[in-house]
Amino acid sequence: EVVLKGTTRSSSRMSATKGSGEHWKSLECLGMSRKELALAEALQMEYDAMSRLKQGKSSHQQENVTKLNNETSLISFDEPIVEYTPLMNDKKNIKLMRGLSGSDPTLNYNSHSQYTRIDSRASSFSNTTSSRTSDPGSQSWPKDPVPSQNLYISDGSDPELFSGVQSGPSNRISSQQTCSSKKLSPPPVPPRVPMRNSSETEGSFKGFPPSYKGSQPNDINLFTPSCEDEDSKVVQCKIPEDNLDLFDFDLLNDAITKLNLKYSYDSAILKDAMRGWKQERNILEKETSRKPVARSKTMPPQVPPRTYRPRNGNRNKTTPHKRISAGPVCTQPSRMASGYELFEVSEERDEEVAAFCHMLDVLRSGCCSAEQSDSGIVWSPVTARNEQHGHGVSLKVTVMSDQLQEPLTFTCDGASTVDLLIYQTLCYMYDELHDIDVNDFVLKLCGLEEFLQNKHALGSHEYIQYCRKFDVDIKLYLMEKKAVRTNLSRTAHDDEHPSTFNHYVHLQERPIKQTITRQALTLLFDTYHNEADSFLLQEADFQLKAERIVQSVMAICNALAMVETQEVTNSLNQLPACPSRMQPKIQKDPAVLANRENRETVVEALTAAILNVVELYCRTFNADFHTAVHGSKESFLPQNACHVTSPLSFTVYAAHRIPITWATSHPSFFLGVCLQWGGKKIAKNLRSRRNPIYIYLFYLFLFFKMICFPIQVNQLPRETLLTVTLYALPIPPPGTSSETSKQRRNTEALGWVTTPLFNFRQVLTCGRKLLGLWPATQEAISRRSSSSNFNQPDSVVLQIDFPTSAFNIRFTTPLPAEFSPKYDFSCLDEDNQRQLKGVMQKESLFWLTESDRKLLWEKRYYCHSESRCLPLVLASAPSWEWACLPDIYTLLQQWTCMNHLDSLGLLHATFPDQELRRTAVQWMDTISDTELEDFLPQLVQALKYECYLDSPLVRFLLRRAIGDIRIAHYLFWLLKDGLRDSQFSVRYQYLLAALLCCCGKGLREEFDKQCWLTNILAKLAQKVREAAPSSRQTILREGLEEVEKFFTVNTSCRLPLSPSLLVRGINSKTCSFFNSNAVPLKLSFLNMDPLGDKINVIFKSGDDLRQDMLTLQMIRIMNKIWIQEGLDMRMVMYDCYATGRGRAKCTIFKTAILVHQIGVEQLNGLVTGPFQSCVLGWKPNAAPQLAHFTQAVENFIYSCAGCCVATYILGICDRHNDNIMLKSTGHMFHIDFGRFLGHAQMFGNIKRDRAPFVFTSDMAYVINGGDKPSSRFHDFVDLCCQAYNLIRKHTHLFLNLLGLMLSCDIAELSSLEDLKYVYDALKPQDSEADATAYFTGLIQSSLGSVATKLNFFIHNLAQMKFTVSDAHPVLSFAPKIYTLKADGRIRDVFVCRYQKIFNPNKGYIYIMKVEREGHHEKMVIQRTFDEFSELHNKLRSSFSSSILPSFPSRFVIGRGEAMAERRRDELNGYVWHLIHATSEVAECDLVYTFFHPLPRDDKSGASNTLQKPTETVWTPPLGKVGGEVKLSISYKNNKLFIMVIHVRGLQASQDGTAPDPYVKIYLLPDPQKTSKRKTKVARKTCNPTYNEMLVYDGIPKGDLEQRVIHLRVLNEEAFRENVMLGEVHIKLKELDLSQEKVGWFQLGSTIQGTLC
Repeated sequence: EVVLKGTTRSSSRMSATKGSGEHWKSLECLGMSRKELALAEALQMEYDAMSRLKQGKSSHQQENVTKLNNETSLISFDEPIVEYTPLMNDKKNIKLMRGLSGSDPTLNYNSHSQYTRIDSRASSFSNTTSSRTSDPGSQSWPKDPVPSQNLYISDGSDPELFSGVQSGPSNRISSQQTCSSKKLSPPPVPPRVPMRNSSETEGSFKGFPPSYKGSQPNDINLFTPSCEDEDSKVVQCKIPEDNLDLFDFDLLNDAITKLNLKYSYDSAILKDAMRGWKQERNILEKETSRKPVARSKTMPPQVPPRTYRPRNGNRNKTTPHKRISAGPVCTQPSRMASGYELFEVSEERDEEVAAFCHMLDVLRSGCCSAEQSDSGIVWSPVTARNEQHGHGVSLKVTVMSDQLQEPLTFTCDGASTVDLLIYQTLCYMYDELHDIDVNDFVLKLCGLEEFLQNKHALGSHEYIQYCRKFDVDIKLYLMEKKAVRTNLSRTAHDDEHPSTFNHYVHLQERPIKQTITRQALTLLFDTYHNEADSFLLQEADFQLKAERIVQSVMAICNALAMVETQEVTNSLNQLPACPSRMQPKIQKDPAVLANRENRETVVEALTAAILNVVELYCRTFNADFHTAVHGSKESFLPQNACHVTSPLSFTVYAAHRIPITWATSHPSFFLGVCLQWGGKKIAKNLRSRRNPIYIYLFYLFLFFKMICFPIQVNQLPRETLLTVTLYALPIPPPGTSSETSKQRRNTEALGWVTTPLFNFRQVLTCGRKLLGLWPATQEAISRRSSSSNFNQPDSVVLQIDFPTSAFNIRFTTPLPAEFSPKYDFSCLDEDNQRQLKGVMQKESLFWLTESDRKLLWEKRYYCHSESRCLPLVLASAPSWEWACLPDIYTLLQQWTCMNHLDSLGLLHATFPDQELRRTAVQWMDTISDTELEDFLPQLVQALKYECYLDSPLVRFLLRRAIGDIRIAHYLFWLLKDGLRDSQFSVRYQYLLAALLCCCGKGLREEFDKQCWLTNILAKLAQKVREAAPSSRQTILREGLEEVEKFFTVNTSCRLPLSPSLLVRGINSKTCSFFNSNAVPLKLSFLNMDPLGDKINVIFKSGDDLRQDMLTLQMIRIMNKIWIQEGLDMRMVMYDCYATGRGRAKCTIFKTAILVHQIGVEQLNGLVTGPFQSCVLGWKPNAAPQLAHFTQAVENFIYSCAGCCVATYILGICDRHNDNIMLKSTGHMFHIDFGRFLGHAQMFGNIKRDRAPFVFTSDMAYVINGGDKPSSRFHDFVDLCCQAYNLIRKHTHLFLNLLGLMLSCDIAELSSLEDLKYVYDALKPQDSEADATAYFTGLIQSSLGSVATKLNFFIHNLAQMKFTVSDAHPVLSFAPKIYTLKADGRIRDVFVCRYQKIFNPNKGYIYIMKVEREGHHEKMVIQRTFDEFSELHNKLRSSFSSSILPSFPSRFVIGRGEAMAERRRDELNGYVWHLIHATSEVAECDLVYTFFHPLPRDDKSGASNTLQKPTETVWTPPLGKVGGEVKLSISYKNNKLFIMVIHVRGLQASQDGTAPDPYVKIYLLPDPQKTSKRKTKVARKTCNPTYNEMLVYDGIPKGDLEQRVIHLRVLNEEAFRENVMLGEVHIKLKELDLSQEKVGWFQLGSTIQGTLC
């Protein structure tokens, strides 16, 4: 018999509703289609009519009906009566009903949709129930029909709560009818009831008014007072307030806890609890064996049980009208032989989820709020100490406080701690410090809700480093800890509040969807019940009745994921053939069914088969109900899997819920089955035979295939995954029926599913199981989920029958081996050492060959000293079956503890072993919170590789999130972003709910506000993007009003970019948008701190910025590595965080501009790029002082070198002057990382990004300070090579980080080929010298790239076309704008002469005399022709060409002085017409700025003008050689390595041109000249860079002292003998070659070379 708990019968019939179908809308939300509802209604209407006709039949037929109706009904909706009268009278005789849901009252997320309506019938049952329970031997529920109602235990805070108890039945009935008139959503589902005579009905519902059947279904977790209003009050069973004192709440709560523990553990602790339970038999008597919240004896309690609250405990602190629901805790409905029941459950329906909830309770209890008093403070992140931020670094710090009249300024050492600065400040504030504790004070960052850590050094804080980098004043605010805003911290109330895990699961954007609800299934079972009754009463013509039964069964199976098991099919085959059975296997003889007993047998078998489907459905899907078998559960003895030698086998029955398109487009189907562990196959793939599609109740892929793998169970690793793939053959095209064409048809993968063979309790899967297939488009092995696809309501369901056994086959973790050898690496011979080192240098397990794996595993006992190679060794293990684990675990136990960063390599999908991952997490536990924040994205992705929901990594992340607000903040948004991954969305939902359970109420409310604000901004961004360009500004202003309303409701909100960004409003006037394709919003928020500036961010919607997040994360980690190694590359970091699907927030830099904004303002910037003009224009504008400009150039050199290395390693493409930015301090940085890992931008089939990285001649111009190479270029190359080699030392770290992100669904990081790009770029197997020479070649290659210049040119053209600026045009070479009013009116301008210049470029400059009113002397200014051209172009952008004079042509016949003379005359005419043009033009700011004297005009032009040198023949200048050469000399393995790095200070030729130098080396003595080695030729430079390695092989160590290096630097001549520029002789006996020798050697004509 089936009883559906919590559902009541409706007095209104569906047949009484209108036929328009409008009444179906409210029922469709229950999971039923209109077709099913129409079928159920039609069947019920016809049944009602036939039942009324049958009432006039003969008496013996009426007796049969009466006999049948007196039997227990197939489906009942009766509820138990809560015996509150005995509870009030005698607290010692409380009959506590079992089955309490151990969940919180707020677990139900749809509490607004249903409320319980309870009438006055409960009082009529008081005497009846009391008499039944007075018998000590009677401990079961009454079998009579009972009302559906709950007992609400009140805290006594509502004085009107019990006002209706004395009012009598009439008043309560009237209240119920008033409530019933209110329409709720969804409405109650009217269940179907069999036709009975009036006497039987009255007997069954004795003492109940007819209106009872229309009451609402009851839900014990559904009461929320905040949802009540005057029109919809909940009528409750009232308990007199005076009798509440009789309750012993502590005793009752203790009994409930013991009751939950009774079915949980078999430990000694719980046995003690059981003994206590047995002693309290007056409260819990004769506990029945049915427990609706658990299906396993070993299942732990899921969440703390609901407790009763004492009336007098905290009465004043309770909220008015708040009731605590105890609910009906058990049912004892009437039974049939089947013995099945349906119970409502909460999250306990899944044992794995239940165990996970229990883990959360333990974790929460271990993180008490009292022990973490500072957990609600956002601490400023710190980095490891280094010399740059430690001793000797002077910091100027300003400290403010309310108790200080003026700010205090301190000059501190970077190594001094924060508490020392606090102490010094307190000394100024107080005369005596005896009663003052420094630890009670903290320093807040002005403008940020962030605090310095007292025990750390000032210079170690990232904020202090940021201020030093960009020359920002360090402003701090001193305050007491007790005054700090701690609304985010956990409180004692959070510790005491029970878990609400299920509530937070359903609050998410993508909640777990249910296929059918309890109410909808009730309706379908009622229909089936009626049809079964009608079939049993039928005496003839069984075909029609069989048709109706089949249709009702079809409706039930359709609601249960269209699952048609073999038992259902066989039972339906016992019925006569009917149209609904499209392919009946058996044609039953109608004469057999003429016997009533045979019909009952058929219905009984069919009912049992349907109930099995319901049980299978509840066990598989996320249903809010489940079935439970009466009687005690079977207990199975455990059996160790290592002793099971039988092969792994199971039966694949069928695939259900087949789309009609598959049935029509594919003639046959088959399955491919394989076993995997860590992405590797551990057994031969098997496949089923090809089968056509079958049609029973639905379309089926019927396989019924026994799969038997040739592998024993004891050879299966614990984390073995079973992967099943469904394949199909497409229908051949018309006219191609030959066998050849059939063979040419390729199989098509339709779907796949992966499931673990051992569950989370390490028990081998047994019994029937349903698996949901994932679409074949997501078949990448690296992203395969270990869970089934039940998120999509139309996913194909595969039915697999695993064999059952009398034992639970459990995989027990073996102990490590008692002995394992451990040898020193030096014990190996040289050949093995060389081979092992070569394999270890690969740094990644992805490119290990079979020979590499074999060598590593054979020599594993020699590799203990190389801790980083543990992933390589473990990846080489031949097997992870039970017999091999002791040796592996011993090796793991003896291994040197890995660095917490190196242990990331053990969290990849290649290593699913639970013990190994637990060890990796233990090693990672030493990581600081700041470092953990950097690697959170990878750890969140590593959660996908965990086999089960609970894991050491999950516990580690949750524990660290509880202790640090920053970790919790970023973990929240990363998990929220993970919800978009359909395969792992369910897991991320559970983990996000777990995080919300663990954090405090304040932090949860803060997350709610952030999500609310983000949703508002997302809608606004979408509206602005979709609007017409002309109306976008208006829409933006209107949308910002809603943002302002948000801040009227919420006084403050933290931005998702960082928890330290606390804002109180938005500045609508300064908000705007960018005119790009995505139309991102530029938002300006008001800082909550009055001492801080406005917070400007970019909100971008519509683009997936996770790739930008990953790229910025890699660059940030590179920068930290450089800083830890003592090399500050002065990189600019900015924040970018995804806040949802296709939306993110980024930081805005106020003082940064795009490179194209520099270049488009002058013509010469169009072709060559902007950096050359950067020296001409940006220098005086942004850094007028020479010292500031020098510092800006130095910042540019460092940041440019860092960007070159980072962009090359990460393969960042699509680089142009529209995504490179420059700060006013000289720092260069990149934005918009839409292309990386070598995925270049294509122009058709042409690769646009051909250079290794962006390094143009204009950047070199800034570095060199002009066109000629200088020694600063040497510094740039050295910086690049040093930074490159430092990153190469951490190759394994970046490969691990990017490898963990292979499953994140980023298009350009989806395969090992993408990861291979980084591996090839880092060249881990090369030496540092080889890598230095390699990267030097990359610099030269990028410097001469034409493709980069072309990209710059194209983007400049595009930006000039679409750029519209309201600002006035300015001249790039003028430091500021000058006006007529400031300088005086110009009377006359005359170009008097010209002069030839050679610096910065060779050409002519024109000297003019300017006469002004009020000035007696004429001013002399100098301008080039290009500057005249820029003036004219700017005038054309402001005025019409018709009012401007014509400008001289650039192309002039002639050259030299003749050309200059002609241009002088043309420029004189242009200037005269310009100053005599209309006043609008002649008096504009551009003209007066052009003719205003510049600083260079005041200097003598002698340095810029030279007389033309006479033509002479250049001969080698004797005695004028000079310069220095930088060499690296080393000796190893009979090889002499000489690296020529740089040469500087070479002499130029007599005509001023730079030479073309190269280096030639001889190793003396060498009479045959066979030791000659030389470098390549560097063109036109006095400071060449080579970085070339010259190698001499076969030089014995004893011969070194006799050898001399003879080095010459020569100038290559095309038509004459090369000229020597300098030489040096270096005696090797004077060098210590036991280590590498690097230094500068003086060039000259001397014999002996010395270090400079």
